Formats: sequence, structure tokens, C-alpha cells
Amino acid sequence: MPDHYFALIMAGGSGTRLWPLSREYRPKQVLPLIGDRTMFQIAVDRLAPLFTPDRVFVVAGIDLTNLLHAQELGIPDENFVVEPMGRDTAPAIALGVIHLRRRNPEAIMAVLTADHYIADEAGFRRALEAAAKVAARGHLVTLGVTPDYPATGYGYIERGEPIESVDNLMAYSVVAFREKPNTALAERFLADGRHSWNSGMFIWRIDRFLAELARTMPEFYAQLQEIERALGTPHEREVLETTWPRVARQSVDFGVMEKARDVVVIPIDIGWNDVGSWESLLDILPGDEDGNVVIHAEHLTLGSRNILVHGQGRLVATIGLENVVIVDTDDVVFVCPKAMAQRVKELVDRLKKDGRRAYL
Repeated sequence: MPDHYFALIMAGGSGTRLWPLSREYRPKQVLPLIGDRTMFQIAVDRLAPLFTPDRVFVVAGIDLTNLLHAQELGIPDENFVVEPMGRDTAPAIALGVIHLRRRNPEAIMAVLTADHYIADEAGFRRALEAAAKVAARGHLVTLGVTPDYPATGYGYIERGEPIESVDNLMAYSVVAFREKPNTALAERFLADGRHSWNSGMFIWRIDRFLAELARTMPEFYAQLQEIERALGTPHEREVLETTWPRVARQSVDFGVMEKARDVVVIPIDIGWNDVGSWESLLDILPGDEDGNVVIHAEHLTLGSRNILVHGQGRLVATIGLENVVIVDTDDVVFVCPKAMAQRVKELVDRLKKDGRRAYL
């Protein structure tokens, strides 16, 4: 790929829906959830050979940055962009963009995440190459995942007229970004064939993104300019730590993309999953003849089917369980029906309310 094409990996977030394994001090990005490599390592690995480590930027909080840097993937120190505190995806991306602009003002950036599963990695790289060609012409590009069931946990993107075909992938104008739907609406989206899941992956020229940011989020853009003027000066840290707490939380979808001009979507079918819950691991990982998925544990069972066991090396014994999630950690054992795995966040909220921070 051209040397002005860079990747920005968003690595923030706490991954509470994967509690009790994912904790504040050890979120899912640094966990080996789907193999021996951590989610962050996998995210970097699959970018090769499109992006060498020196063309990969990472944005995260300071504690997580230290954990990510310790994984020794060859990413230069200066490519780790530290947020003083989380302010959602629009500010996080923008902070990465101004650091990249100092490196190359003509850069094209692929905004990616540190915690997604992608089965067809070669297909993913082909999509990134095609998207870069479309973005070079000034479009803001998003990758939309072709849905295979009426998901209510994802946002959707409605596509309009075809714009151009690049490397056998079609880019379409975006009609609208849709919020997470109820079941009936999700079924309509699936049936009409015009909707893709919003993957949260974007490709654009950084000058185009900043122009849209200035138009759609002018107050934040002014704050960003304060920070950018201080980059590389003795006042950089002071200005960032003074300005960033005043930045309003905002997602890039709502803050920029829903209001932006000239947005296109490239639908892709690459075996994508956001690994957002324990239930998702049952969907993406191969099981035994009874559909049981066992990770880092020994499993002894009599008649259990379609269960997930994530352990710490101990023997986990089950009898007659079906569609159940079991997570065994050093200090917590979590058990629930697969269909209710999304409710784990309620347990985390209860622990916070009760002040039981040792388990967070």
C-alpha cells in the first residue's frame, strides 16, 4: 500500500459485557479470548502486510497504553496516542488524526478497533485496499457488514445508489445511519437487502475528516485546534490535560458521520463479529460434537450441549446443561443461560453501586 495510508486502532473501552474475565485493569483488548494471541495482537497481526508497524497508530488511556505497549508488536512509542480520559469515539479518533497530520498531512486513515473478530482476514485486507482508493477521491468510507440475522445489538447503515466498483467491491451512497432497532425493524432491515451492520470501521483522507469535524462539531474542533497547536511544544501535556476534561462525550457516528457529506458504504461479508458478549464466542468458535466450546479449561461432562466454558486451567464438570455460559476466574465464577449473557453489565453496575470495586 502507499506510504501515506495509515491505520488507527481504537483500543479504549472496558468490555464490561465480558466480565468477570474482562476487568478495568485488564479489559478484553489484552485478553486471549479466541486463541493464544490477545485481541489487540490479532488486530495488529491481520493488518500485515498492508500496514507495517510504523504505520499503525493506537489511541487509548494511559493504563491501557502501557499494557498494549508491553505486547511488543513493533509499534513505535510515538504512535501510541494517550487520552487523558475517555470521551467516546469522535474525540478519540480526532486526537489520533492530529497526531497523524504532523507525520503526513496527506494521509489516508483506516479507523479500526482492537476487539473485533474477522474470519476472512484476506477479504478484510482487500476491502481496506478498495476503500482507500475510494477515500482518495474525497469520499468518507465506512465498511458495512452484510447481515445474516436480524440483530438488535448493532446499528445499521442504509445504502442508496451505487457510486463505483473497485476491486469487485461496490461502493454505495449512504442514505442514513440507523440506531439499534427492535426485532420487528431488524427483520425489515434484513429482508429489504439495503441495510448493513455498522461495523464502526471508517476510511478517509484526514483533511476530509477534519473538514467535516469542523462543520459538525465546531466547539470540539476549536478545542482540538488548541491541542494541535501545542503538539511538540513544552506545553503539550499541560494543554491536553487542561482542555480534554472540557471535551464533550460524543460518538463519531452521531457527532460526524450522520451529518457528514459524501459518505459511502462498502458492504462486506468477512465473518465479522464485535466479540461483544460471551454469547458471541459460542457463535464464532468451533465446538465439539455437542457444540460445547471450551477455552483454557478441562471439561468433564455428562450430556451437556452448546455451552461455553472459559476457565483458568481447572477442571469444570457439568451434567445436562444446555445453552449455558460458564466463566471461571481466580475470584469469580459466573454462570448464566446463553440467552441472558448480555445482562452481565447489570451485574457490573450492581458491583459498582455496592462499592465492591475489587471485582471490577
